Amino acid sequence: MLSRLDEIKLLSLCALADNRDAFGRLVEAYQPRVRRFLLNLTMGDEMLTDDLAQETFIKAYVSIRGFKGLSSFSTWLYRIAYNEFYSHIRKHSEDHVDDIAAMGEVSTAANDAIEASMTVQEALNRLNDSERVAVTLFYIEDQPLKQVAKIMQMPEGSVKSLIHRSKAKMRALIDT
Repeated sequence: MLSRLDEIKLLSLCALADNRDAFGRLVEAYQPRVRRFLLNLTMGDEMLTDDLAQETFIKAYVSIRGFKGLSSFSTWLYRIAYNEFYSHIRKHSEDHVDDIAAMGEVSTAANDAIEASMTVQEALNRLNDSERVAVTLFYIEDQPLKQVAKIMQMPEGSVKSLIHRSKAKMRALIDT
């Protein structure tokens, strides 16, 4: 992990001198976190995760001069990844959004079919997109609530409620 000073230095080199080596170091530092975030959003689809991560870093490189430092670089990068994920969903069909939202609803008949020892990842996969993003950022990526709200462009109170509901939904899925 980069120190804040190293990060600022690399960002400056990228923005002012178009230094690709500096950007490469930023990619090396943040790629595992961005991939993990996207892997959770794509429910384990590694090929899609790789594509979205690549697009995220391409957009970040092209837009690096627009980074104003109002939030941390990681928040800015997560926001780009989040936008890439939703752009992919919108491009590939309106039905896909409905399918993902429907995955969050578990009927009584489906409850009987779910194994008693459902893993956290399986429960996470059953959350809808917004729930999965909030839980992933807060618990897995260890982002503070304020940063999650910025990334999701939602009020902090809404994010708190979303996380609370998501935890309850996951608990119910795991306990069945």
